[in-house]
Amino acid sequence: MLIDRARLAYAEWKTRPAGFSFVREGMKRQRRPSVVTLPDESLKLLSFNVQAGIGTQAFGDYITGSWKHFVAHPRSVENIERIAEIVQSYDVVALQEVDGGSLRSRNLNQLVHMATKADFPFWHQQLNRNLGRLGQFSNGLLSRFVPYHIEDHRLPGLPGRGAIIARYGHPDNPLIMVGVHLALGEKYRNAQLAYLSRLLKKYQHVIIMGDFNCLPEQLERSPLAELDLVMPDDPLMTYPSWAPDRHIDHILLSPSLTVANREVLTDCRLSDHLPVATEILLPADMLEAARHAPRALPRHD
Repeated sequence: MLIDRARLAYAEWKTRPAGFSFVREGMKRQRRPSVVTLPDESLKLLSFNVQAGIGTQAFGDYITGSWKHFVAHPRSVENIERIAEIVQSYDVVALQEVDGGSLRSRNLNQLVHMATKADFPFWHQQLNRNLGRLGQFSNGLLSRFVPYHIEDHRLPGLPGRGAIIARYGHPDNPLIMVGVHLALGEKYRNAQLAYLSRLLKKYQHVIIMGDFNCLPEQLERSPLAELDLVMPDDPLMTYPSWAPDRHIDHILLSPSLTVANREVLTDCRLSDHLPVATEILLPADMLEAARHAPRALPRHD
């Protein structure tokens, strides 16, 4: 299986065109796995901006280590493997700034490598910025359960921001899992949040996790507020990792989902962000519907 995954990743990497890919907003790709597994009564969630394994440790590193964004550095693979050791304790992981295989990652598809190292049976990569051999800037999803449907969405604004939307359980009462990496500027970020709000408002059980590049009070004033998602009572500081004073990485939940635990992994100094984790209990109505979902779904591609 490891050899097959490596061959697939290498084949995909070789066929990628060089140059920056400009894309319009909206859904760009969808997958319908032929075999579906279902979540358990609880889920351990993690969101982590991994910074492609660069491992910035101080603001000065953004200048002195800027070359690491284009050329591999000696510890890049080691950092990714250490991240894999951390994510293996979780059920569903949303990753931002993961590289799909380029010079800066030593031609390694970091998402596939982590999935293999941490023994995740399902992974999904969303390529948001295609710089050919110079960078394959991506969002990623690692999951111990197979969703019945998964979509890539290019978000409004400048190219390079996206959302992965995965649906678990039964189509009549699904759990919607969304992984995002949002814009730095408020104008474009609010446009992206408005786009997500329109997509998700019809669902009862929603989780959005990722690097939002904004504080909780900014989210409360954003178009996402109409979803009434639950945020922590106290800030969870995630950036910068060496002296965290900003809560910009979030795991937001529908009120129907019960929080068992929230935490920031403060000892994980492998990126300029710290990972944020949440354990949730799933509602009885969703679990009951999921028990009646077919394990194998027909494909309609």
